[in-house]
Amino acid sequence: MPVALVALALGGFGIGLTEFVIMGLLPEVAGDFDVSIPVAGYLISGYALAVAVGAIFLTAAVTRLPRKKVLVSLMFLFIAGNLLSAVAPAYELMLAGRILAALTHGTFFGIGSVVAAALVPPNRKAGAVAIMFTGLTTANVLGVPLGTFLGQALGWRSTFWAITAIGLVALVGIQLLVPGAKVDADVAPTRLRAELTALRHPQVWWTVAITILAFGGMFGAFTYIAPLVTEVSGFAAGTVPWLMLVFGVGLFAGNLFGARMADRNLDATMLVLLVGLTAVMAAFGLLAGFKVITVVAILLMGGFGFGTVPPLQTRVMTYGGDAPTMASAINIAAFNVGNALGAWLGGLTIAAGLGFTSPLWVGAALAAVSVVLMATAAATKPERRADTAIPTPVG
Repeated sequence: MPVALVALALGGFGIGLTEFVIMGLLPEVAGDFDVSIPVAGYLISGYALAVAVGAIFLTAAVTRLPRKKVLVSLMFLFIAGNLLSAVAPAYELMLAGRILAALTHGTFFGIGSVVAAALVPPNRKAGAVAIMFTGLTTANVLGVPLGTFLGQALGWRSTFWAITAIGLVALVGIQLLVPGAKVDADVAPTRLRAELTALRHPQVWWTVAITILAFGGMFGAFTYIAPLVTEVSGFAAGTVPWLMLVFGVGLFAGNLFGARMADRNLDATMLVLLVGLTAVMAAFGLLAGFKVITVVAILLMGGFGFGTVPPLQTRVMTYGGDAPTMASAINIAAFNVGNALGAWLGGLTIAAGLGFTSPLWVGAALAAVSVVLMATAAATKPERRADTAIPTPVG
């Protein structure tokens, strides 16, 4: 394994912690700023929308710049956003800090995915992308529970101070470990017009739509997991970090499983995972009042949901042709458009008085539509295509 992948994973860890830890601290943040849970949820959906904007427009602005310099610059912006979140005296400034940090997210993972894939042989590209995203899953397995513990014990601001420090460590790691000369030689900067050719292939758009629906379903449901498990399942507030840990274990296992299976057959893997995700959320919606079932459902929801990340990202880069950077970034944007859509729809159903299980039903419906789209995409794909081949971009 190239040591550069460790540096990319470290950056992914910090970014993943920023995105997800707020879910476990939502009641504390809402109480501190004296806003409702649905309004506090905008800190999640606002972050996700900013990721989508940054993934497309920021990536477009840096396509001709050296990849390592871009990654280092993004980490500086990430640190600034989290520092603002940590000191924000008002809800609006907290939201501004979240947006600032979020602008780096999509471009980091978009460019990072291409760099990771270029560092390994063709038959290991999905695995390399998965290693980079392991930082994201590790953030959920270890970072989010610990961040939630820290936030509950010392106040939620302490968590964002910790994330700021992690960002500094990640910055140093990328600067020292990513081989700039090799990356810039193997992944030459491209013109924006060349990158936009990725948008011409219908399978890119099929994949983007599937990403929005699948992640909209999973994270729309998970956004409100803290009030769900305390108000419906009957868990004490102190158990929320442990349930976040369970979810993180599911993400970690799903990421590894999805990568391994995707290197064998992308589309079949996607169908299995999406059907599983739909079934789990529907069952969770029916049986959320049972504690044991809640724990199992949280684990499986994370596993089936995040198992789709390596195959989705690999698929969009495959069909992105000789310019996969924009396709990769657009799909990262799609993940977060889905997050925002799901969180928004879930908040609407809660505000409408449908209860804290209603986001699970919204999630199951979105995931079910993604199954239909995936089956259609698989049936209409070009006959001659290697599922595991990701072309190396050229200048």
